[in-house]
Amino acid sequence: MAMKLSQRGNQVLADREGCVLTAYKDSVGVLTIGVGHTSAAGPPKVTAGMKITQAEALEIFDRDNNQFEDVVNKAITKPMQQHQYDAFVSIAFNIGGGGFSGSTFVKRFNAGESDQRVTEGILMWNKPPEIIPRRQGEAVQFRDGDYVARISPMPPPPAKVS
Repeated sequence: MAMKLSQRGNQVLADREGCVLTAYKDSVGVLTIGVGHTSAAGPPKVTAGMKITQAEALEIFDRDNNQFEDVVNKAITKPMQQHQYDAFVSIAFNIGGGGFSGSTFVKRFNAGESDQRVTEGILMWNKPPEIIPRRQGEAVQFRDGDYVARISPMPPPPAKVS
């Protein structure tokens, strides 16, 4: 059965994206509106000067989430914990389905490599520099289950208890 984004995962993703009701260019110049919606995610097409309501922003966000849940459910072939799935959906939402599906960290996860190796792969997605605190939050969420929007610098992994 396909996994779904948890309520905590949904909230931290919304916190990472923020919500802006008038179209703007993000840090790399892509027109964005609502909760991180771009035309690449599907309708509506974002145009300069476009305005939406809060209700519309949440409706678009839910639709976008469904799309990226599908991307993660198709790309990941091994069982995962909810916090790992939620982190993966957040990353896919940000880097797109193609980037996610072909990423080193997905290959590492599917190959059964350690959570630390997967985390290192997640942290390779560090451009533009403004994304680093978000990516570190996603990496810690994946690795440790801590739902934080963004952090800097990334804390070390928890000590193993024997």
